[in-house]
Amino acid sequence: MTGEELKEKLNEIQKMKCETQNLELKKAANGCPEKMYDTLSAFSNQDDGGIIVFGVDEKNDYEEVGVYDAQDLQKKINEQCLQMTPIIRPLLTVVEKDNKVFVSAEIPGVDLADRPCYYSGKGKRKGSYVRVGDCDEPMTEYEVYSYEAFRKKYQDDIRSVPRASWATIDLTSLSDYLLKLKLGKPNLANIPDEDIYELMSITHNQELTLAAVMLFCQYPQAYFPQLSIIATVIPGTDVGESDINNVRFIDNKRIEGTIPQMLEEALSFVRRNMKTKSVISEQTGIRQDKTDYPLIAVREALVNALVHRDYSVHTEGMPIQLMMFDDRLEIHNPGGIYGRMTIDQLGKLQPDTRNPVLATALEVMGVTENRYSGIPTIRKAVAEYGLPEVEFIEKQGTFKVIFYKASIFHDREKIFDGKIEALIEYCKIPRSRDEICAFLGVSSKTYAINTYVMPLVEKGIMGLSVPDRPRSQKQKYYTK
Repeated sequence: MTGEELKEKLNEIQKMKCETQNLELKKAANGCPEKMYDTLSAFSNQDDGGIIVFGVDEKNDYEEVGVYDAQDLQKKINEQCLQMTPIIRPLLTVVEKDNKVFVSAEIPGVDLADRPCYYSGKGKRKGSYVRVGDCDEPMTEYEVYSYEAFRKKYQDDIRSVPRASWATIDLTSLSDYLLKLKLGKPNLANIPDEDIYELMSITHNQELTLAAVMLFCQYPQAYFPQLSIIATVIPGTDVGESDINNVRFIDNKRIEGTIPQMLEEALSFVRRNMKTKSVISEQTGIRQDKTDYPLIAVREALVNALVHRDYSVHTEGMPIQLMMFDDRLEIHNPGGIYGRMTIDQLGKLQPDTRNPVLATALEVMGVTENRYSGIPTIRKAVAEYGLPEVEFIEKQGTFKVIFYKASIFHDREKIFDGKIEALIEYCKIPRSRDEICAFLGVSSKTYAINTYVMPLVEKGIMGLSVPDRPRSQKQKYYTK
């Protein structure tokens, strides 16, 4: 950050009068804040990093008070950064404004393979933080584990299940799998089945694996009661609502069995609870039955949830949730996006695979293609159906997919138009992606920008602060 950019940031703070996902304010008029470890950790553990600005008193209407001693402050900031693991290398900027001196520290996001960044004095479990809005929150045990699982390439889908017995395995299904596996692989076909079990992680050190249990066991939930799907139909648009008879769930089912069985039963549940209407094709004039949602898209979302959910001990007590509301269908999947993939990149880049053995086995069994085509298929099917865009949300170790009904799309137009008008007024001061998301009450940055902002940019109503770099992390949007 240059001196001029820091001055611009100070002016922006006076307009916004708030901290944000990427901005922390410190007074530092009488000395360096003693403990900034929480913020240093939180900023380092997000891709965009963050900026700490010293010399602004947020408790006194964000008064610009300046810092006590810029040279000493920089030294003490660096001392605290050296106490982090991995060590943080801040970019420090000093500027004078109105006879007062201000300092900023830009904290870069550390590489995913090096996270979590934590205060060495507290250790990884207690010294790791994550940024939530303008607050630094302690990481959960699961969040810390997730980074370690990616870094060390843990494969929870092949962990041993000591209690599992061969007597519970459906040997017919397993034999069918082996036949398909050997097809076209003469070298593999010559290997004894017992050795193939170890090679393909059906067993690990002669014990059945979680993958074997979830694919071939006659009743997997005997070992993992919550590795199931809880499917509910809720009257209204929020959990807790009830119908005129005080019924909270119109349909409510715990779906169990192997992964292929749960997939088919979940699809049957959705079919049973979707409304079907007859429409006349404008092209052919032929009457067609049309359900609330395209089943091919719902199937892909369910496959993704079953294959890519987290199967670690930290989440084995959390079932997948399938919820059908009056206006939408939601699928909640334990475990956030795995690896380096972000919400914005879904369906565009090849992702890391959390459960490679399960994914490969289900490909052999013909349940999934395993060609990373699930998200593009969902988007294409929903667009052809004339539905609003599917929303993908990652929050607190959970991945959520939301399908919206076409019938409520027009009902939402007035609300949508009202949001657009409010957004135009709000952006008379340049706003970041995070600020716009917070203002609209939308979790997905991609959804917020593509749905609300870019149409206004294309019409010339709004502009970009960095027009030559549309994807810039410092990008802001403003009303012309």
